[in-house]
Amino acid sequence: MSVETTSPTKVDGKPRQGRVKCIAWDLDNTVWDGVLLEGDDLRLRTDVVEVIAELDRLGVLHSVASKNDPDAAMAKLREFGIEEYFIYPQIGWNAKSAGIAQIAKSINIGVDAIAFVDDQEFERDEVAHALPQVICVDVVDLHTAVQEPEFRPRFVTAESATRRDMYRQQIARAEAEQSYVGPSEEFLASLAMVFTISGARQEDLQRAEELTIRTNQLNSTGRTYSYEELDVLRTSPDHLLLVATLDDKYGSYGTIGLCLLEKGTEAWYLRLLLMSCRVVSRGVGTVLLNHLIGLAAGAGVPLRADFVETGRNRMMQITYAFAGFQEVSRDGDTVVLERGAEDIQPHPATVTVVTDDAGVNGR
Repeated sequence: MSVETTSPTKVDGKPRQGRVKCIAWDLDNTVWDGVLLEGDDLRLRTDVVEVIAELDRLGVLHSVASKNDPDAAMAKLREFGIEEYFIYPQIGWNAKSAGIAQIAKSINIGVDAIAFVDDQEFERDEVAHALPQVICVDVVDLHTAVQEPEFRPRFVTAESATRRDMYRQQIARAEAEQSYVGPSEEFLASLAMVFTISGARQEDLQRAEELTIRTNQLNSTGRTYSYEELDVLRTSPDHLLLVATLDDKYGSYGTIGLCLLEKGTEAWYLRLLLMSCRVVSRGVGTVLLNHLIGLAAGAGVPLRADFVETGRNRMMQITYAFAGFQEVSRDGDTVVLERGAEDIQPHPATVTVVTDDAGVNGR
């Protein structure tokens, strides 16, 4: 999957709240005082660690972009007791911009969702030149910078505090998959995946809003919905708001899907469909979509879907095509697709699908 690079950095002329999904940290004279390879007596900067821990609780991820000996640096992070905070650390002698690009690719976020903290002006300038979307912060300005809206998600959900654990579980899955000998279907079956589709509850709405803001490649329209908008739609008799979660033997992926259906008399309209990029490789991308086709078929109507070409969501366009949707109208970049009830694909044998009453019957 390609790395996102072009999401807006401002909304209505203001910095986009919660834009930063990951901070890449330099180590020497940034996370700690002193230079590791010069044999200095290193002292951990407790005020920096407090920032790391606070943002971790808010759901902001952390990584490392440092010019250092990898083994020595990781050993020092372990010695200081903070290694667990950092995922996909990039430690070596390449340009730090290259390390940051690799972090973005590994996490599957855009470089515009990364901030970089370093004490060296040269290193910040190198990253700013190569990756101008990255927010570069001098460590002396750290405490002021992290109070800016870009570093502060609007909501802190139950999943925010566990986001790092979810990514560590994903790393464990990837390592297991890489070492697995046998067909990919057998590996997926070994995960014991459970895909749950349910009607959105009020307590789901903060995460639902977060999904519309954070998900770009697998967002069918590119539109974002606020908590307040979603709450109105959740209780509307003419709409159906569903959320999807995924779990496997390694743990929970959390809420990874959201859809908004408008129930018309001649057709049901899928006004929004989005899925987290984290689950694409698990082969469950069409589970929710095929379930919605079945719901519309049960009501005796075809399913139509709004799709807006954003330049970033081509994967969603391909998902619709594989599910048998065909274009029925177009207005500029806005397309209406339609899918009848014929030949609905069964769920993959590698996943168990669970639904509640709303998920089954559309209320």
